Amino acid sequence: MKKVLTAVLVICLIAMGAAGLAEKKDPVAEYGSDVLNVYNWGEYIDKQVITNFEKEYGVRVNYSLFSSNEEMYTKLLSGASYDVLVPSDYMIERLIREDKLQPLDKDVVTNLDVLTAGVQNMGYDPDNTYSAPYLWQTVGIVYDTTKIDPEAMEEQGFSAFLNPEYKGHVYMYDSERDGFMIALKALGYSANTTDEDELNAAFDWLREMDKAVSPSYVTDEVIDAMANGEKWMALVYSGDAAYILSENEDMGYCTPKEGTNIAVDAMVIPANASNPKLANVFINYILEYDNSLMISEEVGYASTNDQVLNDLSAEGGTYEGNAAYLPRAGYELDEYYNDIPESLRSLYSSMWIKVKLHE
Repeated sequence: MKKVLTAVLVICLIAMGAAGLAEKKDPVAEYGSDVLNVYNWGEYIDKQVITNFEKEYGVRVNYSLFSSNEEMYTKLLSGASYDVLVPSDYMIERLIREDKLQPLDKDVVTNLDVLTAGVQNMGYDPDNTYSAPYLWQTVGIVYDTTKIDPEAMEEQGFSAFLNPEYKGHVYMYDSERDGFMIALKALGYSANTTDEDELNAAFDWLREMDKAVSPSYVTDEVIDAMANGEKWMALVYSGDAAYILSENEDMGYCTPKEGTNIAVDAMVIPANASNPKLANVFINYILEYDNSLMISEEVGYASTNDQVLNDLSAEGGTYEGNAAYLPRAGYELDEYYNDIPESLRSLYSSMWIKVKLHE
């Protein structure tokens, strides 16, 4: 009797194992490949989300980093192939216009209804035909409140970057678009101006800034540096500021009164993607509550998932009371970036290089 029961048990276990194997899908058969190539900003994800996705779908994610939209665009123009990119709004506008993106498969990307109001109906892609918002933020100033009085910072706004009292104690984020934005805003112009006289005035402002405060031009290294109190002030994205404020209680955050940029970074699928099926699955996965929560909590940038955004900023949430976590909403002088003509892009680049070379 014992042998019979043992045999039956073995048969049942084999059957259960076979059923389990049958249920587990072959990613190559399902998607055409078990590799997904993702190109995203640095310091912009919880790596555990990638690990969990790989385990759940039996795939491998090649995760590469860029430090600016322009770097990403140049790489794409060189013929590089990625399955998911995470560019900013104005760059998505350009990629759509140049037919470099393919539409999302909304039979797969079903989580678009979780999006918070601030990232819905974006002008560059109002129906989310091509893009699924990932995270969003403002550009502002992190500063050491033991060195700079908060009232003085609020009063100065972006003009703080012209204050010679701060010379040698300033980080400037090495982004030509953001650099020109703060100059244009300080001068009372639109961040999306195409007027060359206004751009030349902004160029003069930036050269004055370079002489007045001798900033160090940096990218992601600004995060740990300001968390460690290495400088008095820095131009940063609000998500990085949220992290800095959570690490160093002496740090404050100013969203300048002149207005600033509100940016939305969104997931898109390039036209030359080799695995668009899996790309759609990945995008939908990122939008899920648990994954959006892990990412936003880890990096400090505002979630595009409405429930996550509310939970993290509410009482008891990770970013409760954090001045940098929630983007400022409804301020009339704040702007989203528009794409600009190629001639002006070249002008921006050449002028920015001259600023950094102290010319």
